[in-house]
Amino acid sequence: MTGELTRWESESDGESLLKSLERDEIFELLSEGFCLQCKSLLQTRIHSLVNLSEREIRVKSNNGDGSRFLSRERQESRFDSSSWRRGSNSHSQSSNNSSSDGRDNEEEQNEHIRVSQVVREKQFVHIERINGRPTNVLQGLELHKTVFNAEEQRKIVECVYDFQTMGQRGQLRERTYSEPRKWMRGKGRVTIQFGCCYNYAVDRNGNPPGIVRDEEVDPLPSLFKKMIKRMVRWHVLPPSCIPNSCIVNIYEEGDCIPPHIDHHDFVRPFCTVSFLTECNILFGSNLKILSPGEFGGPVSIPLPVGSVLVLNGNGADIAKHCVPAVPAKRISITFRKMDDSKMPYRFLLDPELDGIKPLDYSLANHQRVHYNDKSTRREYEPVRTRSNNSFVIEKDDFPPLGSSRAAMNGLRVSKDRSRQRKF
Repeated sequence: MTGELTRWESESDGESLLKSLERDEIFELLSEGFCLQCKSLLQTRIHSLVNLSEREIRVKSNNGDGSRFLSRERQESRFDSSSWRRGSNSHSQSSNNSSSDGRDNEEEQNEHIRVSQVVREKQFVHIERINGRPTNVLQGLELHKTVFNAEEQRKIVECVYDFQTMGQRGQLRERTYSEPRKWMRGKGRVTIQFGCCYNYAVDRNGNPPGIVRDEEVDPLPSLFKKMIKRMVRWHVLPPSCIPNSCIVNIYEEGDCIPPHIDHHDFVRPFCTVSFLTECNILFGSNLKILSPGEFGGPVSIPLPVGSVLVLNGNGADIAKHCVPAVPAKRISITFRKMDDSKMPYRFLLDPELDGIKPLDYSLANHQRVHYNDKSTRREYEPVRTRSNNSFVIEKDDFPPLGSSRAAMNGLRVSKDRSRQRKF
């Protein structure tokens, strides 16, 4: 009896102690002796649990009981246990197959249905003369729509916001999170890098643009790895080019990305996933800067939310691309595979991303492919890239704010829709 009382008293004291501590103090207590990567993983899980509890309390207070919340969480749990988990590696896949039951078969059938509903646009064509030869500068571009549904998008966006909060509190590695001062229109979007530290320009240590090999950032979050598995499994990205790094861009209204070609420290193809707000991306070998946050170019492609734009071939190496000032808040996640010779010195390969297999049936009979004008369906030999520079901008990012109307008109590219190809 005395022993039971003593244990009860100690448990009560422990609970009181935990209640008296702040969240950050609890984290420091639990993570003592952990490496940085384990600390980051534990921190992510704690934030997810806290956010889940807060949402549960809000829903219970709004609905009287938690029935709707529990129903939604069961749906999310089922989603997590089906299509997100598939394709991790051949061993786990065979294990899943050996232990599959009626529910697994149903989930796999549902996944096949979802894959068949993905709309894939692959025949983008815009001819320009490169080195005197007519060239389709969009060769290699692909747009895959509805890869992530509304509920999946919501979970991904919440995850991004959690990391933004952690970055603002200094809970991520130094170069993982960046929130520059917004000193003019189009300047100052938030970026979060995972897997590797990438320099857009020469930094204060003299490192040139590209991957900084002696700098560490936080590893890819678990949810982002599930996104990668989804894209490989659903034939959006090839299994020969599985991303091991990404950069999150958080745009406020008016933010943009100026014309550039992605650095060749990253192999092709790479892709970008869009969330919150649809916007246009411009392509062309010669994009114009019209004014702060505004650009002109021959091809404009809408990026629906939940879609994945894959850049490869001439579309990645010959055509520049840019995102003009966005009309509302937007999030994009760009996934890229590092060149093996450019990886950070202490980078460790992730076994979760090893051996991801696409679905074992051909999607040829299920694809909905939209083709553009057949009159231009002529094959041209791809032209190799002319530069290895990233963010290749002709002069400054933007002309001076006081530029004259005549100068702006001189740079402006006609917006007459009859002169643009619509894809």
